[in-house]
Amino acid sequence: MKLAGDIGGTKTVLSIFTRDTSGVLKCFQEQAYSSQEFEKFDDILADFLPADVKIESACFGVAGPVVNQRCQTTNLPWVLDAAELKKKLGIPKIKLLNDLEAMALGMLNLPEHDLVELNPNAQTRAGNIAVIAAGTGLGEAILYRDGSKYHPIASEGGHCDFAAQNTQQDQLLAYLRKSYFDHVSCERILSGIGFSHLYDFLCDQGFAPPCPDVPDINSGIDRNAVISRMGVAGEDPLCAEAVRLFVEIYGAEAGNLALKSLATGGIFIGGGIAPKILPAMQDGQFMRAFKAKGRFLPLLDKIPVKLSLNPRTPLMGAINYFDS
Repeated sequence: MKLAGDIGGTKTVLSIFTRDTSGVLKCFQEQAYSSQEFEKFDDILADFLPADVKIESACFGVAGPVVNQRCQTTNLPWVLDAAELKKKLGIPKIKLLNDLEAMALGMLNLPEHDLVELNPNAQTRAGNIAVIAAGTGLGEAILYRDGSKYHPIASEGGHCDFAAQNTQQDQLLAYLRKSYFDHVSCERILSGIGFSHLYDFLCDQGFAPPCPDVPDINSGIDRNAVISRMGVAGEDPLCAEAVRLFVEIYGAEAGNLALKSLATGGIFIGGGIAPKILPAMQDGQFMRAFKAKGRFLPLLDKIPVKLSLNPRTPLMGAINYFDS
């Protein structure tokens, strides 16, 4: 039996699986947990692992920087250490991957029906692939192509500086500096909480009257989900503009990542947000911002941009790590 996990700031999913003699994956047990309800990852392991199952190897995709096989999670007070996990589980093979490394590997194993192509001008070409994923945070990774095989490269690119592209975004950057005066990262916008930041900015600018259906930030209701849902449905002008602005900035950052990695092989979009706002991702705004790179528009115009509908993509990457 093998153990795989997708460890995120919101949700942790663990799976025990094996492969039959023909290589077909067989799931023995799988369970999702609310990450915030546990003080440490070991508590989830203790709840999940059956006493009578022998684990041969384990791979975990973790939302945070993995350095020397140790990770302090970004949005949780957890520390994962591969050496300690080896002792705890009594197995020789354990690998910690950054969650976007795991997602990148998982993208390579997705069937076409799990992917939505956003670029009508896409042309299939060999080369590096980049992955960007907005969810609880903003993740970015690269799949380096060595000529015959892909190698995942982790990054913390989501924490790079937000670069404003027009007058409205200049005003947004100035607004966010009031709260994040030392550093305004892309993740402050391109993540779940980003919808609240955008909505409050637009309220501050007097773009439209506040929506009575959007709860207060401290209400206990998922305010970001309300804003994004109403925005996609066009039920409120302020929410709709927040979603439009989110998509515009998301497209621009995806284009930045494509240039930095020279991702001629394509861009994959993961994370939990994009499928929930799919109509807005498909209306052309994302691709216009993606391609708006001056002299490099002709290059970006042909790059495939595929959105994953499969929430298990990072787990699939962890499951397939030792076989890749």
